[in-house]
Order: sequence, then structure tokens, then C-alpha cells
Amino acid sequence: MNTYFAIITSMFSQLLKTFSWEEDIRFLDIKLINIGDFTELVVRFALNLLLIFIIVHFMYARNSKRKDFYFSYLSIGVIVFLMCFLLSSVKLELGFAMGLFAIFGIIRYRTDAIPIKEMTYLFIVIGISVINALANKKVSYTELMFTNGIILLGLWFLEKRLSLKQENSITLIYEKIENINTMRKSELLADLQERTGIAIKRYEIQKIDFLRDIAEITLFYNVNGND
Repeated sequence: MNTYFAIITSMFSQLLKTFSWEEDIRFLDIKLINIGDFTELVVRFALNLLLIFIIVHFMYARNSKRKDFYFSYLSIGVIVFLMCFLLSSVKLELGFAMGLFAIFGIIRYRTDAIPIKEMTYLFIVIGISVINALANKKVSYTELMFTNGIILLGLWFLEKRLSLKQENSITLIYEKIENINTMRKSELLADLQERTGIAIKRYEIQKIDFLRDIAEITLFYNVNGND
């Protein structure tokens, strides 16, 4: 695996060298191009983007049947990777990575509530981007690929083999107060399923108002519609 990436890196470097660019050409005391660093950026970016796309498209979107976080996951993964890679020379490394998690944690509390599974995928996308960007030269490409592979394998196992389903909920006002009784659970569940057309996994009675003969009920169901 190391040989494979070394060949790709070497070929890309030779391609860049065929142009008339020189590494020592500077503008405002900054190199116009550093072939080695630029090659590493391209290779790592391609690897990270491919991994994030596989996770978001083939694991998250297909299993949860939701695409409202699709754009967010891809864009956050790209931005976090570029931030970490370009600022890694500042020697912030682990402290910088943990700071990113703290920043996104603060943002989380100032936005609408995000389901636990979506938050988990967000953490995974950020974590993968940080790993691929900040892995120094002591970490071989084989170790990097093995780490990414373990993450992919773990997500695949949780989604496919354990059949973890995305659960959602809806709260409604129910007026047949006579069904709000521990002896009439089956009648209540049947009536709720007939009215909503939802395959209800479970329900929770949040509030009962006998003065108005209504109850507030939260229904829980799988997003993909399976039991």
C-alpha cells in the first residue's frame, strides 16, 4: 500500500516538474509552489473526500432516508480538512483538533435540535477529516488507510448487520380520552395507526387534560417505515 501511494506521489511530482515552475520562486517571501507539500495535499484531500462521500452517500443517506444533512456533512468535512491541513504547521495539532470539536459543540447548542444519530455522523465526519489532515509523516499511508478502513467497517457493521434504524417522533393532540387507559392500550395504538397511517413502534402520553377531554401523545416510528 505504501508503494502504491509512493508511486502516485512520485508520478504527480514528476508531472508538476514537467512545467517550468521552480520551487525557489517566491512572491512576498512566500513560495509560489511547493511540489512536495502540494502533492501531499492533493492525495490526502482526494482520500478524505472519497471516504466522506462513501460514509454520507452510501451509509447515512441510504439508511436514514434523509438528505437534509447531506450538504452539511460534505461541506464541513472539506472545510475541516483544509483548515487542519493548512494550519498544521502552526503546531497546534491535538489542541487545535479538540478546539474544533468544542466550537462545533457550542454551535450545536445555539441551533435547532439535531437527532443523536445525525450528531454522531457529524462527529465522525469531523474526526475523519482531522485524522487525515493532521496525521504527520510518522504515520504511514498503510496505517492511515487501516484507520479509515476500520471506521468504514464499523459503520457498515452497525448499519447493516445490527440493523440500527433511524427513529423519528411526532407529537399530536388526541381527543378520544376514553382510550387513554392502561386497559385499552391496543385500542389506542390501533386508532393512532389508522388515523396517521404510521407504523408506530411505541408511544408516550405526555399530558392529559380531562377538563377538555384531550391528551398530548408522542408517537415514535422508524424513518424508513420498517418495523
